[in-house]
Amino acid sequence: MLKAISTHIFLKHRLHGGHLDTLTRAGAEAIEIFANRRHFDYTSRAQVKEIGEWFRGNAMPAWALHAPLRAEGEGESERSTGPAINVVHVEKSRRIDSMDEVKRALEAAEQVPFTHLILHLGERGDTWSPRTLEHGMTAVEHLRAFARPLGVQILLENLEKNEVAEPQNLMEILSVGHFDDIGLCLDVGHAHLDDGILPAIDTMGPRIRSVHVHDNAGEKDAHLWPGDGTIAWPETMRALEALAKSRATVLEIHPTLESPEGPLVDRFRRTWEFLDTAGLASQDTR
Repeated sequence: MLKAISTHIFLKHRLHGGHLDTLTRAGAEAIEIFANRRHFDYTSRAQVKEIGEWFRGNAMPAWALHAPLRAEGEGESERSTGPAINVVHVEKSRRIDSMDEVKRALEAAEQVPFTHLILHLGERGDTWSPRTLEHGMTAVEHLRAFARPLGVQILLENLEKNEVAEPQNLMEILSVGHFDDIGLCLDVGHAHLDDGILPAIDTMGPRIRSVHVHDNAGEKDAHLWPGDGTIAWPETMRALEALAKSRATVLEIHPTLESPEGPLVDRFRRTWEFLDTAGLASQDTR
């Protein structure tokens, strides 16, 4: 299990090398970058070069890039009102615009050596139908062809309150489309808000290549520190440890929980210890 941290916790700031240094001191063995133009502007040659140079100068893998969720522009407020990126939208023009935005983010791999792209299919409230199955397969096929020469594997993430991105429907997209080289990203917080983490693991199983780890109280996607919500971590860790070891566990914490560097580094380290202890507790119950 590769211990990784997402830059999502710094989402309120422009990403720079100091943030990555902090995550290194916090025990990260790899880093996932959250693509948001106000945070990591994948359209900015200067910032992409800056982050790429940091990775080239440090022995730290760039595990993944989380695809952008909104097409944000310069000067927008922190809470963007721009259109959501939705590659399975009912309107063809929206699907095309969304895929173009994801491709712009993927181009950052020419400088920043990430090897996976975390992709959302649809948004909250989207429903499942033969049409969305078709749109999903088209989007995955198109983006896979673009990502492959860049050395990037696409991972589809399960989402709460979105039928298209429910575990069983993601698996159908992979099966019907014969996408043997596409993996899945299990988000335990999202699964906790839907049908449960263990059923999601049972369904997604060996296709899981990455796991987003955070907590909530079963009411909203709060991205709390593990242990601050109602997820049963010993049972969760037992199920995760039964998976193939070629995956990353990525702490994806809400930016409002950011703290000064010292306390933040300490909290990340204590979180790794908490998860390790939960894993040991799960072994004691076998």
